[in-house]
Amino acid sequence: MYECDVMKIFAIALVMFMPFTTLADISLASHDTVVKEPIGPKDAVKEMRKEAEQGDAGAQFQLGSCYTNGEGVEQDDKLAMRWWRKAAEQGHARAGYNLGVCYRDGVGVLQDHKQAVQWWRMAAEQGHPGALNSLGSCYAFGIGVERDQKQAIQWYRKAAEIGDACGEYNLGVCYRDGIGVAVDLKQAVKWYRKAAEQGYVNAQYNLGASYVHGDGVVQDYEKAVQWYRKAAAQGDTDAQVDLGLCYLNGDGVAKDKAQAKQWFKKALEKGSQRAAEMLMQQELWKE
Repeated sequence: MYECDVMKIFAIALVMFMPFTTLADISLASHDTVVKEPIGPKDAVKEMRKEAEQGDAGAQFQLGSCYTNGEGVEQDDKLAMRWWRKAAEQGHARAGYNLGVCYRDGVGVLQDHKQAVQWWRMAAEQGHPGALNSLGSCYAFGIGVERDQKQAIQWYRKAAEIGDACGEYNLGVCYRDGIGVAVDLKQAVKWYRKAAEQGYVNAQYNLGASYVHGDGVVQDYEKAVQWYRKAAAQGDTDAQVDLGLCYLNGDGVAKDKAQAKQWFKKALEKGSQRAAEMLMQQELWKE
């Protein structure tokens, strides 16, 4: 979890908002897993296999999905890879993206980040949003390629410009942190907002944090609460803790210790150390 230097200190204790989350990590991005297609009964798989063996790329991709899901056939990652490779070699973007994920994770094949990059590039050049973000992350973190922040933002921007929420979020973080571009907090907020309005939880949290700190927007605790609440409702523990802090201190809402404790407890249920620390501060809960 990224943590910048700007922190709010409350009078009764060192109570800090977590300022922001960072780039969607290559292993955590919204397009993290292979594309799984629901498949029908075994007869449908038999017909699909016939088409796949005749070279139909769509059927090859679907048959790979059958094997990865264990639908109509016994689950087999290696056979999934085999059929996705056949489809990808014909330029099938989703199959290429799935191959990249398999190479990244070592599923059905030896882990090979350079191969992951190769297949993601193929899919990204066709505009596949997951591949665009994954390739951007490879360049951002230097995984399978030499680290290149300008290349990273190029691929994130392509994803953002087709309306992909993960790409919009990543582009916002690049503007916030100056990754491949000059720092521009207003641009960061612009892209957070686009992703947040699509329900992307990290963007909702970062947008709330931007309103708390007045980064790229006029400081506004009521709007911060609005976005923290949306992220908290999706189970984001930092948003739950920061929403609790808003209730505890009367920032953007009326002071309400019961509500504060409720949000801290929700975060604690998911293992939040910040929530545990808040609940252990007995002086906060004295009437």
